Amino acid sequence: MTRALGVDLGSRRIGLAASDASGVLASPLRVLPRAGDVAADHAAIVDAAREVEASTIVVGLPLSLDGRPGPAARSVLAEVDELRELARRSGVEVDTYDERFSTVTAEQGLRAAKVRRSKRRARIDAAAATVILQSWLEAQR
Repeated sequence: MTRALGVDLGSRRIGLAASDASGVLASPLRVLPRAGDVAADHAAIVDAAREVEASTIVVGLPLSLDGRPGPAARSVLAEVDELRELARRSGVEVDTYDERFSTVTAEQGLRAAKVRRSKRRARIDAAAATVILQSWLEAQR
């Protein structure tokens, strides 16, 4: 398996995580502030994928609790369509993965690691991207 980049698309920030070369472990990479320009955000995501030599970008899809796409998921899907086009030009695939409870799980993990509240806010998006990517990696096995 090759590397993958996990993405948690937020309205203000984009969390990024990367897998190891064996495709077993996801780790937080960084948080990108939204640029106010979707094309610039997508370019930054594709640049991050190239930086970690990822062949796949995995974007968290915020499905409703019943598993159906609500307004948030439809918004992400529209953005994923644009990201997919840009990524394809770089030879990178884009996939989506159910992200229900990823932020809650990330928050619990940061609390368990005794990360201070002030620092959790800065790390939560990358931690959520890590949860999304780790779940995706495990589903690929």
